Amino acid sequence: MKITLPVAAEKLRAADKILITAHINPDGDAIGSTLALLQILRSMGKNAEIYIDDKIPKNFSVMPFAEEIRQPREYEKFDADLLVILDTAPDRIGKIKDLTGAPILNIDHHITNKNEEGDLYIDANAAATCEIIFYLCRELSAEITKNVAVCLYTGIATDTGFFNYSNTRPSTFRAAAALVEAGVEPNLISEQLEKRTFREVQIMSAALQTTKLFYGGKVVGMFVDRELYSQVDTTEGLIDLIRVIDSADVAFLITEKEKNICRVSMRSKGVEVSEIAKRLGGGGHVRAAGCTIYQNMDIAKMTLIRTIGEFMIENGYLRPIDFENREEVDLAAMNFENEQS
Repeated sequence: MKITLPVAAEKLRAADKILITAHINPDGDAIGSTLALLQILRSMGKNAEIYIDDKIPKNFSVMPFAEEIRQPREYEKFDADLLVILDTAPDRIGKIKDLTGAPILNIDHHITNKNEEGDLYIDANAAATCEIIFYLCRELSAEITKNVAVCLYTGIATDTGFFNYSNTRPSTFRAAAALVEAGVEPNLISEQLEKRTFREVQIMSAALQTTKLFYGGKVVGMFVDRELYSQVDTTEGLIDLIRVIDSADVAFLITEKEKNICRVSMRSKGVEVSEIAKRLGGGGHVRAAGCTIYQNMDIAKMTLIRTIGEFMIENGYLRPIDFENREEVDLAAMNFENEQS
């Protein structure tokens, strides 16, 4: 059931033991929103814990209270009055739902979130879930300490590409300004998030070498297989290296994290990549979305390229082509590989 922000605040006030989580493959917004809410709830005297079913990229591990984030162990249970799911729908939190049967409060900014489990507060106009938590904090009359502000600012900054993406709105700047007034030093956060080891820079170079163009240069992809992925701590920021290619309307990064598990991130200059992601079981924003494809890299690559092409053809982003069968779609996709526009 969809609820308002004041009702969400009342749900939090009424609960005592609260389990907080976010999506697998957590980004800055997922991590920042959970850490900020943890501090807010504890300041209210709540028994709150964070469990995320994935590892946390080391660049985010310096955020205040990051050491409080736990990964679930098999057969572990958590006695909770409320399960708070941030920045995603319940189907992307992995094993966390096995920890508790508590009622769900879902807070998100992704328009594709159609969750019907428990209560859902969604604000698709918010640039980040951290922006929602900022206003929720005010609704709860909780203090925005410097540590809370750092977590919220990090989530907002990363989800807006440091205020470069189209989801940046006046309310985003107002929230960010208030967080700076609370003690955030933007330059220190950007410097921390931009840090890379020498080896990681070499891996970034290797990842760039996998970049290929499809559909006459209108689609660009980067491919990180298991061997390459095993050498990096995070793929955060890799897609930004290719989304700037002038001819490309859609950029994607496909990462083979485990055998038959490929994570996909997509960015666009106008194409509704959230609709492409939905066709593959994912979701997100109009210009930034993702999904998981449970196939090996070779098959997942073909599935993704085909799905992107079909959507773009159906919606007029590409020249209509009369494909008689799947093989022809696959062949057309691969024939455009590396073709310059």
